[in-house]
Amino acid sequence: MKLGFVSDSLGGMSFETMLDHAARMGVSGVEVNTCGWSTAPHFDLKGMLGNAAKQKAFKAAFADRGLEIISLNANGNPLHPTDPKQGSDLRDTIRVAGEMGIKTVCTMSGLPAGSANDVMPNWVVSSWPPETQEILRYQWQEKLIPFWTEIVALAKENGVERIALELHGNQCVYNVPSLFKLREAVGPVVGANLDPSHLFWMGADPLVAAEALGSAVYHVHAKDTFLNAPKQATTSLLENGSLMDIPARSWSYITLGFGHGEEWWRQFCYRLKMGGYDGWLSIEHEDVLLNSLEGLEKSVALLQGVMPKAPADYKPQAI
Repeated sequence: MKLGFVSDSLGGMSFETMLDHAARMGVSGVEVNTCGWSTAPHFDLKGMLGNAAKQKAFKAAFADRGLEIISLNANGNPLHPTDPKQGSDLRDTIRVAGEMGIKTVCTMSGLPAGSANDVMPNWVVSSWPPETQEILRYQWQEKLIPFWTEIVALAKENGVERIALELHGNQCVYNVPSLFKLREAVGPVVGANLDPSHLFWMGADPLVAAEALGSAVYHVHAKDTFLNAPKQATTSLLENGSLMDIPARSWSYITLGFGHGEEWWRQFCYRLKMGGYDGWLSIEHEDVLLNSLEGLEKSVALLQGVMPKAPADYKPQAI
């Protein structure tokens, strides 16, 4: 496996400073945010599209420091009913990735409105009342599958081999079954960006999910979640309070090791290996209580101590 981090983890720093820290920490690459819910401080999507000189300079900044570009990340809602820019920026991210020879694009599946008359995204998380099933039918059959059929074709046209969808709340694809449902409909260009932090607060088990997804894991975001048991006991994990008010929440994103210890992360790496994954672990630091650089450094140190790096070479002796 290889270790890196998401560029927005150090979003308050300049591009060059962010890369300098990456090299200093000893990671192998950086995943670059391009649009969506990110202001993309390190990547000018419109300026980069079709601009060979800008692309060359961007890649050289990585190569000069011995770093790789892990992937481009268009994290947003590309099926937002009133914000078509998020979908068009995903398309441009795929085009730029193709021009730059980057084979993996990370994004979200998207979440449409609940009907043709709605103007807000609608995430269905229960089976009752009955209209929930009509919402799901509309979202999947009329919006999600047609959109991703188009996007997969665009990826193929541009030489992008993997679109890694983050299993994220408030998206149509948020767990293992929904990932496989979309993958079955549009083909294996689509796979999972497995981020355990989201599965934690949705009540799933990332260790089991890693094995269940198997070869459908195309990317991994290393992010931890703090489960605040006293709050969870009364509010459940269905949390909609401010992300900045950690004491009041039933769960919060947190620096690696502060929510789940080193032993858990060791098991996670091993379960990924058991499922056949030997790719990137890309740290996404979103802990609002710790300094971003300090939190990222602690996360890097934890994974450097537990992740497998060299290929397996054990063979039973001939006896």
